[in-house]
Amino acid sequence: MKKLAPCDRNRVFRSIKGMAFTLIMFWACQINGQVQFPVDVGVKPESITKGFNGNYYVTLMNGKDKGDGEVAEISESGVKVFAKGFDEPKGIVFLEGHLYFSDLNRIWKVDSNGKASVFVQKEDFPKEALYLNDVAVDADGKGIYVADMGDTKYMRDGNNDLWPLDSDEAKKIPQVGRIYHIDLKGRVTIAQDGSPLMTNPNGVGVDNNGEIMVGAFFQGNFLIKKEGKLTPLKGTFRGADAVEQDSQGNYYISSWVQGTVWKIDGKTEETTVLVSGLQSAADFLLEEEKGRLLLPDMMAGKILSVSIHP
Repeated sequence: MKKLAPCDRNRVFRSIKGMAFTLIMFWACQINGQVQFPVDVGVKPESITKGFNGNYYVTLMNGKDKGDGEVAEISESGVKVFAKGFDEPKGIVFLEGHLYFSDLNRIWKVDSNGKASVFVQKEDFPKEALYLNDVAVDADGKGIYVADMGDTKYMRDGNNDLWPLDSDEAKKIPQVGRIYHIDLKGRVTIAQDGSPLMTNPNGVGVDNNGEIMVGAFFQGNFLIKKEGKLTPLKGTFRGADAVEQDSQGNYYISSWVQGTVWKIDGKTEETTVLVSGLQSAADFLLEEEKGRLLLPDMMAGKILSVSIHP
């Protein structure tokens, strides 16, 4: 990973005209050591969180071989494997001094030394867990939500494209996608049962009211709670992945299929494209204080920095 080159202060002050610009450049010279994005992180990065010592941790799905999945650490020193031995690690969060992430039909827990243990087994879910994906910390910081996409083999046609929403095939997709809540003792409950509005849910987040938000991969719905019911915002975002809300009430959603990320006005629900044309746009981390999303472009193997101020 590249770092900023050391600054020659004399050269900076000689070459820059204008006091304000000089001060900006002088400040920029002081950020040596900070992680500079984009970062080449490995094969199929899916989700990213900030964790131990302010470093970033990324789930890497790698290939299809059993046990070849990893968690990578991004720090000032570069990128390294932090933990390994997983199948298809996906959504990841940092809570109470541990990393938690989903892996097909179980949840892993990893400590500060990279030691991994299974936190929740397949058998611990009240319904059959078919394809666990995104993870989010709950509003109280006392547990996590995890999205189960359900049976994903019905979503796509022979060309691996999503079936049209009005097709007969779309109507046959089982409504078995759910959102689960898991407390820090590993107890699993259903937070949101199957719904025609969220066939194959992928993304899960928590809004400013402490309610869950859901990104429905197949339909492209961005679902929020209104009067106790999941209700779609305006717009269709097929291939929906990550969902988040900032302190100002704006929403953010990525589409893995479209390689696009949108910002949605919290009042008007009007959308603005933040980035497009990516190979894929997976489960991002919102860093509002830095004015950015850290976004895995899974198929490109990179973590990108995307400004939230278009």
